[in-house]
Amino acid sequence: MRAPVVEPVDPFDLPEWLGTEQVTWSPSSSVRGAHHVTGTLSADGEAPYACDLLAADVAYPRPLLGEQWRHDAHQAWEHGQVLLVGYDGRLTLAVPGTAYSADGVLETLGRLARAIGADPERFTVLLRL
Repeated sequence: MRAPVVEPVDPFDLPEWLGTEQVTWSPSSSVRGAHHVTGTLSADGEAPYACDLLAADVAYPRPLLGEQWRHDAHQAWEHGQVLLVGYDGRLTLAVPGTAYSADGVLETLGRLARAIGADPERFTVLLRL
C-alpha cells in the first residue's frame, strides 16, 4: 500500500467564496468514531470543494501522517488553529486524536473558518448518524 502524498496548504490559496458566502460542510459518511472522513464544502452557485477531516494520531494498521505532520497538527491545535494539508490532492484538516466526534467536527470547521478570515457563523455542518 502506497503512502499518501501530504503537502502544506495555505488558507489564502483556497477559493475566495469560502470566506464570503454561507458555507456548508457535508461528510460522505458518519463521523462518529471515524479517523478519516471525506467531505465537501459547498455554497450556492459554487462547485463543491473537497474538504476532509483526519485524526492525525492514528498509527494502526499504518500511520495516517508522518511524525512531523503529527507534531504540526498538535502545535496548530494548541494555538487555537487547525493544520491544513493536501492529503492525496484533497484539502484535509488534520487534528490531534484518533477519532472524531460531533463536537470535534464543529470545533475543527470553526477553526477552518477563522483560518480563512470568515465568521464561523457563516458555516453550517451536516452530520450523518
